[in-house]
Parts: sequence; structure tokens; C-alpha cells
Amino acid sequence: MNLVIVESPAKGRTIEKYLGSDYKVAASFGHVRDLPEKELGVDTEHNFQPHYIIPFKARKTISFLKSQLKNADNVYLATDFDREGEAIAWHVVQALGLNETKDQKSKIKNIHRITFHEITKDAIQEAIKHPREIDMDLVDAQQARRVLDRLVGYKLSPFLWRKIYSGLSAGRVQSVAVRLIVEREREIQKFKPEEYWTIAAELQNQKSKIKNQKFIATLNGIDDKKIDKLDIKSEKEARKIINDLEKADYKVKNIEEKSENRWPYPPFTTSTMQQESSKKLGFSAKKTMKLAQDLYEAGHITYMRTDSVNLSQLAINTARKVVEDNFGKSYLPEKAKYYKTKTKGAQEAHEAIRPTHLANRISHIANSEFNDDHLKLYDLIWKRMVACQMKEAILDTLAVDILAQKYTFRANGTKVKFAGFMKVWPTKLEEKTLPQLKINDICDLISLNKDQHFTEPPARYSEASLIKALEEHGIGRPSTYAPIISTIQDRKYVALEQRYFRPNEIGFLVTDLLITHFPNIVDIGFTAKMEDEFDDVSEGKKDWEKIISDFYHPFEKNLGIKYKEVEKKNIVEEKTDRKCPKCDKGLVIKLGRFGRFLACQGFPECKYTEQIINKIGMKCPDCKEGDIIERQTKRGKKFWGCSRYPKCHWGSWDDPKKMQNANIKVQNENVKF
Repeated sequence: MNLVIVESPAKGRTIEKYLGSDYKVAASFGHVRDLPEKELGVDTEHNFQPHYIIPFKARKTISFLKSQLKNADNVYLATDFDREGEAIAWHVVQALGLNETKDQKSKIKNIHRITFHEITKDAIQEAIKHPREIDMDLVDAQQARRVLDRLVGYKLSPFLWRKIYSGLSAGRVQSVAVRLIVEREREIQKFKPEEYWTIAAELQNQKSKIKNQKFIATLNGIDDKKIDKLDIKSEKEARKIINDLEKADYKVKNIEEKSENRWPYPPFTTSTMQQESSKKLGFSAKKTMKLAQDLYEAGHITYMRTDSVNLSQLAINTARKVVEDNFGKSYLPEKAKYYKTKTKGAQEAHEAIRPTHLANRISHIANSEFNDDHLKLYDLIWKRMVACQMKEAILDTLAVDILAQKYTFRANGTKVKFAGFMKVWPTKLEEKTLPQLKINDICDLISLNKDQHFTEPPARYSEASLIKALEEHGIGRPSTYAPIISTIQDRKYVALEQRYFRPNEIGFLVTDLLITHFPNIVDIGFTAKMEDEFDDVSEGKKDWEKIISDFYHPFEKNLGIKYKEVEKKNIVEEKTDRKCPKCDKGLVIKLGRFGRFLACQGFPECKYTEQIINKIGMKCPDCKEGDIIERQTKRGKKFWGCSRYPKCHWGSWDDPKKMQNANIKVQNENVKF
């Protein structure tokens, strides 16, 4: 009998379908060993060797796997095709004692590591034919990350408890993500909008025989010099230009026609799948990965944690056939399209995310084990894969310059000549048709319009744009993007408001503290460098213990210094001119896990505290008695509620003041708090 060990029962059921009766498939249910929860678990005095334990929840699983070994001639470790999967395979071997010397009675003859990009009959049978040994370089790369993250979290979190308040935690990669969000928020806070004006003319060709064939041209040049967006800074300047133009002649000066190609996007990687799933489907990164894992384990898509856009030749050939069969030869490029991964450290041996059976559309996989969200994600993956092997789209563009005295206007037209890949993967494109125009044609002025604008601050990060930023900076890897985003919200450092991240007050405070006293921990370049070093370990180029040593010893020394240097009151306390009503000592503003509050300087002798209430100058629209105040949910998300809570349960996610200013009726939005 042959025993095949995988991570999950769902994956096991799919694999079992493709193996004979002499194969038994069992699940490890994820990791079977880990570092202990209540101690460091890393021997910093002896080359950072980790002390692994079998968690209580995994003990029953280990007992079951050991019972299955009694009748096994061969053991196949079929965990996932990445560092995490390689590490799980190694931990299974360690936990089951398969690395120990076998006695003569043992029936276990061989231990095999098998890997595959997809759970299909051909892939599984091919993997069984070509087993290998566990790749200890990949295991060591995963161990390096785990040990480093444990050292940072276990050593730095108590510092935050001592200097800010208990319950906080620090994370190596997560802290960098919070820093990105904090710095973007500060850009927004510092931003000063600039006023500018645009001028547009509504015109019609005098020669046009078609009535009402009007078009819009926008002012873009004065005295043959192109104007920038901010060149017209006031209504006075705009009015002067309008006065000049009201009696001017409008004559076609130049016409430029050209074709523009739009090329298909590469197939999905983990990050691009998460980004598009967020933008097109509104799914969180965590939800996207759960849905993708379900599809993978059922055998419908390839492995969902990858940073490679590489495709097998068979997949490319299949995609080309699907294009020809479904859309015709006119959509099929003469040669197949190959994509090169640009991400540093990407694993080219891996494949992009694609359907395993491309001929299968949604109807082929719809069954009771999948819900609508599974099908939506599968459809997105299918479309991306098919589109990547289609011809480019061709756009006809038309640019018309119209001269009016010393002013030049530009009218643009765009038309899709050939949809190409956009037939499957629609992109944002506003088609605009211009009437027939020739050089020297005279146009009648229908109207002139001046519009006021203000420059806008940079946008807050969404899940999609944060993942993109992390990837561009080399922070994290495919398996870490979703956990990073979940963790920074669970720790209440940031809140997701209307699909955009806003840092909470504690997010600002911890970020500033780390930047000042532990700059490496939140340094983007340093964190990216560590990721590169993990990659070097996975390729056998560097020793993982040395990487940890080079980081840890300076870190530990600095930590000891900062415990002595940094005083809590300088971080979390702010003096006020108010006196304590109980003991007459000064009141200070402090920061706790539930936000800012007033407290007596005489603590712990005097325990007087007072809630800080941010009123916004409006009465509750429900009870008419309480004031509307700014509040926070337990997860740190801001909302507005009635000061008479719990007597009055009125609440709103939107700022009532802004809603009132916009003449929007302020209604109860059933805020749960």
C-alpha cells in the first residue's frame, strides 16, 4: 500500500480519484509542528535553532497518520508546490519519525516528495512517476522567515506593551504595510488643493449637412504653447479668455489620424488575481485566496500562490484552440504569446494561475460544492487566460486642432477598430466619434464653458493598490499578501472604510515609534532586501542562520538601549491645562486600546479618567436630544453615533456633517457596535 499525505481533505479527495486502489490519501490538516505560543522557541545562543512542538490540535492527526504507516510500503508527500508546502512535508517527516533509523520490522521502504502545479489525472500520475527528495533549501528559506518573524514579534511586542499599552504586537512585514498607509494619509493631510479652470467650446462644422452634429473641444494651447492643467488659476483669467473667444473664428488647423494598439495582459499571478478580484468583484484578498484554494483543491485551476506568468506549452496550445473555436481565426495571433515575469525573485518554474481544463466554462464546474462567488472568480481566471492568447485590440484615434485667434483647442475621437482581446477582457474605454472635419473648415461656436476644478490629494490605498505597492517594493511574497492585509486590520492599526484603508491613531503612533527607534523594521528597502536573502536561501546561495544572526544581534542590542531611553509618558501622554476634579493634579491626554482619554497625572494613587468626546455640532436626528459624536467599533472602524447610547441606537458610517452639507438626508444605517 502507498500512503499519500496532503494538507487538506478536499485536496485529498480530488487526488484519490486519479490513483488506484493501492493508494491511500490522508490529510495533515496544514502544519503539524510549529514554534510554541507562550515562549520564544528559538535558541538565540545556539545558531537560532527553532524548537518545534506538535500543537494540541495536531496530535490526533499525527496519531492517525502513524496508524496508516503500519501498512504503507511507500509514503508520498504531496503538499503544496511552494516553500510552505515543502516545509509542511518536512515537518510531517519529523513528526512521524520517518527520519529516524528504521528497525527491521518496518514496512516503510521509501519516502518520496511529489509536486504538481495542478490537480489533474495527468499531473498526479506524472508526479508519482518522478518523485524527488525534500528540498532542504526551500525548507530553510521558510524556516528563516518563520524564525525572523518570531524574533521580531516576540521581542518587540513587549516593548510596545511597556511604552504604549498592553495587547499591541509588532510584525516585520506588516509594520511596513502600515507605514505605507500612514505615510499616504499624511500626504493627504498635508495636501493643499490648488484651484484651476478649464475652458471648452461646443462647436459645429459649418459644412456639416447633419443637424445637431456638435462636438466638444478643450483649450490646450495659447500662442502655440501647450498649456498645463494649472495654467489658468482663477475665474478672472478664465473670463478674460472667454471674452477673447466669444467673437473669434474657429478654424480647423490640423488633423492627426492614427491607429493605436492595446496589448492583452499576462495571465494571473497571485497579486494580479487579488487586485482584479478586488476591482471587478469587490472581493477581499483573503476571500479571493479562499475561493481560489477551493477551486485548486477541486482540480479546476492551477496552484494559486505564484508570482510567475509562465505558461506550459500545452496550456498555450489549448488556449489558442479555445480562441479559434469560440471567436474565430481573426482573433488568433499568428504566433503564440509568451510572457516574462518581471518580479524580482519570481519562480519561473511555477506557472501562472489558469484553469486546468480551459474548455470548461462556468457551466462545467457549477455544482453543489461551489457558490456564485466561486464561479465569478473562476470566470475571471478563465477570461484572463483566454485573453492573454488573443490578438491585440486596435483603436482608431483622431486628434483635431482648432485655432481661434491665439488660442488652440483640441478635440479627440476614439473608436474601436478591432476588439481583439477586449472581446473577452473589457477595458475602460470611452468611444467618442467626431463629425467629418477637414483642414481649414470653419466651425460655428455654439457655446463656451468655463469649469472650476481643484487638484485632489493622492488616493488612500485600497486592497488592490496596497498589494500592488507591496509587490512593486518587493515586500512579501504571493503567500503573504492576504495575511498581511488581514493582520493589520485585526491589530486595529488600520481600518477599511468604503474599500479604502485609513490608519487608526494607534497605527500612526506605532509607526512613528518604530521609525524613530527601530528604523530597519519599517524600512522598505531593508525589508525587501530580507526577502531577496530568503530567495537566496531557497536557491542554496546563502546560509539561513547567518542571515538571522546578522539581523538579530544589532537588533537585540538596540532593543536593550531603547528600553532605557524611551519613556512612555513622552509617547502616549499630552499635557492639558485642566485639573483633576478629585485631587487637583493636572489632567493629561493618554492613548489606550479604545482611543484617547483624559487621566490624572497622579495615577496610580488617583484613578480618575474621563472620556474624550468629539462632538460635531449636530443633534441626533432620531431622538432629537443627544449630540452626534465620533466613535469607533471594536475593530477600530470610525462611525458616528448618538451620545445617549445605549438609550438611543442611532448610528451612521458616513459623517453626518458632510451629508448635511450635501443636502443628503441623515438616516440610521444600523451600525453595529
